[in-house]
Amino acid sequence: RKLMGGDLSFALPQREANAEELAWLASQGRVVTLTFMRAMARSETGDATMVELKAVDGQYPAFGTLDTVPQLPPDVLFAARNGVYGIAADPALTGRLGLKVGDRILIGNLAHEIRAEITTEPDRIAGGIGFGPRVLISQDGLRASGLLQPGSLARWAYRLALNGESDVARLEAVEKAAMAKFPDAGFNIRNRENAAPQMQRNLERFTQFLTLVGLTALAVGGVGVANAAAAFIDRRRLTVASLKSVGASGGLMVLTLLFEVLAIGLIGSIVGVLIGSALPFALKWALGASIPVPFTPSLYVSELVLGLAYGLLTVTAFALWPLGRAHDIPVSALFRDMVSEDRRWPRPIYMVLVALAAALLVATAVVFAWDRRIAMVYAGGAAVTFLLLRLVATGIMALARRVPRPRSTEVRLALVNLYKPGSLTPSVMLSLGLGVTLLVTLGLIDHNLRTQLTSTLPEKAPSFFFIDIPAAETPEFEALIKETAPTGSMTRVPMMRGRITALNGVRAETIKADEKVAWVLEGDRGLTFAETPPDGTKVIQGAWWPKDYAGEPLVSMEDEIARTLGLKLGDSLTVNVLGRSITAKIANTRKVEWQSLGINFVLVFSPNAFAGAPYVNLATLSFPAKATDAEEIAVLRAAAAKFPSVSSVRVKEALETVDSVVRKLAIAVRGASAIAILASAIVLGGALAAGRRVRAQEAVILKTLGATRPRLIYTMIVEYALLGAAAAIFGLLAGTAAGYGIVTTLMKLTFSFPTLAMTSMVLAALIFVIIVGLAGTWRILGQKPALYLRNA
Repeated sequence: RKLMGGDLSFALPQREANAEELAWLASQGRVVTLTFMRAMARSETGDATMVELKAVDGQYPAFGTLDTVPQLPPDVLFAARNGVYGIAADPALTGRLGLKVGDRILIGNLAHEIRAEITTEPDRIAGGIGFGPRVLISQDGLRASGLLQPGSLARWAYRLALNGESDVARLEAVEKAAMAKFPDAGFNIRNRENAAPQMQRNLERFTQFLTLVGLTALAVGGVGVANAAAAFIDRRRLTVASLKSVGASGGLMVLTLLFEVLAIGLIGSIVGVLIGSALPFALKWALGASIPVPFTPSLYVSELVLGLAYGLLTVTAFALWPLGRAHDIPVSALFRDMVSEDRRWPRPIYMVLVALAAALLVATAVVFAWDRRIAMVYAGGAAVTFLLLRLVATGIMALARRVPRPRSTEVRLALVNLYKPGSLTPSVMLSLGLGVTLLVTLGLIDHNLRTQLTSTLPEKAPSFFFIDIPAAETPEFEALIKETAPTGSMTRVPMMRGRITALNGVRAETIKADEKVAWVLEGDRGLTFAETPPDGTKVIQGAWWPKDYAGEPLVSMEDEIARTLGLKLGDSLTVNVLGRSITAKIANTRKVEWQSLGINFVLVFSPNAFAGAPYVNLATLSFPAKATDAEEIAVLRAAAAKFPSVSSVRVKEALETVDSVVRKLAIAVRGASAIAILASAIVLGGALAAGRRVRAQEAVILKTLGATRPRLIYTMIVEYALLGAAAAIFGLLAGTAAGYGIVTTLMKLTFSFPTLAMTSMVLAALIFVIIVGLAGTWRILGQKPALYLRNA
């Protein structure tokens, strides 16, 4: 309700609801009237910037609270004082124009007083992303500004707070009743279950991503548990052998060790639950202003219990295999342990228990995952990845056995370390391979997003978009631009806004469109008409209509969108413009280069389709060479001063706004993935540390035989470098495949591979392994041989 601003929203492009429509809405509940449009705000010094206007009535907001600084009631905030209306402005506006509360700005033909700055606007997200600072104004203030003209690109929204029951069935009933009573009104109706469709899809994608990150952290953490359990058993071998020599059974030993591991796992899980409980509150404190939705941290007992269960299930599933091997540790290990290590598989009963625990863990992850399909696919993918990494590790060990022995003693020792009993190869390949795969995948996604949004577009984009140019004033406006920017090139087209209501007679809201084109059927779209094909487009199918065409309305549609919606030449399409339904036949399809940021439309109609309808012009201004900031600001000031109703969108600022959103999303993605990456780093450190006992024994023996510390260090560097290189190459290949699939299939972007960045990432992983490996074994190299020789 807060996100929507009501239980239902009825939106109309370019027209207000009539008396009959308003009366019916009022009979259903309390109605809040909002008007959205873009306009230019000008300071008294002449500085100007585009703003997103939102005109509200005295009922606003229906749900939630409008928080401002200072906090003022609506009748004080927006009322007229001595003919000057009040507004509430986004702090970005006051900062951009160097203003403060109490100053005045010009919006349209009227001065307004900034009476407060907006801190929380409860329903802001329902309006989508804006390209300028938000300004809240009263309905009376908007009408007095002179911005509302015939054909102006304004959008009215009527938010309805229902009387009485408001369950989902009631929402659907009211929506159906409205469609039945006003079939040709052109209402775009949404309810609180689908407050912001595009935002909801993005949140769904992000939740899917979080599901993958969570499962990755769980899988990597499980590897850490297995490594830790193996090291734990390794340290207890003599204890187990001693107890078995005085009559303890293997089953008793496994049960005792399992209780110890579960106790440690329980403590770790409780610590994790406590940290996880505190993090949302810390994020709210640190990043609350950057979170675009109402966010109040709370504790949910069911989620805390589930987190604890995940911890214990992970410990059980991953620890049982190494613990099961403790059942058959022989008493002779008291004497032969330093020479021969038992590497047999655990008994069948323990293998069955491992399978049951793993199945229970996977079932829990699938049942409680937000997207069960993704969880199931991930579980299968994780199993395949684990198997592949194990096969790679086995292949490396086999290769190390068979390669010709080099002359260097240190390199020969490093190769032997790769395949001998107790080798680090399997554990390092698993933990580091998973970590590098994740890093490469995220790095490629981030690189391609940024390349698409910040590198390609600005080189092709015009410098300005001019919106809401009145048709009667277009010649004067063109003359002003020619005078202010004599080297610039201006392109203009007529523009209206309308909504697709039906395809081949089937109502749009009943069509289950592919997600990548669903936006075409949601909300209102920009529409235009033309006698000739727009510049920069290519007709793919059909033919353009002749000049002075006077037959039935025809429409040209973007080719890929038409194909995805299952439309072909001759099919019909109905749009509602200014409350009038117009059905047109698809005469041709054309390819549109959206990335050029030129004037492009999904739908271009034959001119006779909108004969006599009021419209405004949309124009672009491009410079032959890149314009300076001073040149662009001069155009902005001149246009805002002489044509206050025309909105000037500076493309550079718009791209910066988009880039800001992308950066915030990237921070959120990186923050979430950092959990899995950190887990991988910790697990890798644990895997390298797990072999300390064997390494200490080897170092002592080699030092006794005359090996120096530099030679031992060199041996370890070679070993870790070989392991790190193999894991990094696997991660690079697997991560590139995953990144390519996501970028090209899901995001529909052109894929590029940043060779330097990816090479640096592989080298960083290699250096990381060497540093962590040496850090974990450095102290071993300083041990006195006498201590180990006496114990042996």
